[in-house]
Amino acid sequence: MKLINKTKNTVLAEEIIVAQTIFKRLKGLLGEREFKKDKALILKPANSIHTFFMRFPIDVLFVDKNNKIVGLKNKFRPWRISRIYGQAKFVIELPEGIIFESKTEKGDEIILI
Repeated sequence: MKLINKTKNTVLAEEIIVAQTIFKRLKGLLGEREFKKDKALILKPANSIHTFFMRFPIDVLFVDKNNKIVGLKNKFRPWRISRIYGQAKFVIELPEGIIFESKTEKGDEIILI
C-alpha cells in the first residue's frame, strides 16, 4: 500500500503500518532506532500525538474524515506533545523531511492505494 499526496501527485511512503488498537497506537514508533524514508505509520483514530521516549524527530500530518490535511508538523522532536486538532480523524507519522521534500501543505488531499 502506498501513501500519496493526491494534490501534489507525490508518493509520501511506499510501506504503510496502520495502528488501530489502543496498544498499537500507544506503542507507535517507541523503541525504534530509525524511521526509514519509505515508511509511514497511521494512527487511527487520533487527533494529537506525543513523542515521549522517541529517539528521532518525525514529520506529522493530521488528517480529517475527507482525507484533507488539517494540520502538520515538520521535524517534530522527541519529548513533545502536539496540540489537539479537533477535525483530525487520524494522524500520519513520516520520516523527518518528507513534508518539505514533497511540498505537502495544509489542505492537501492524501490517499492510500
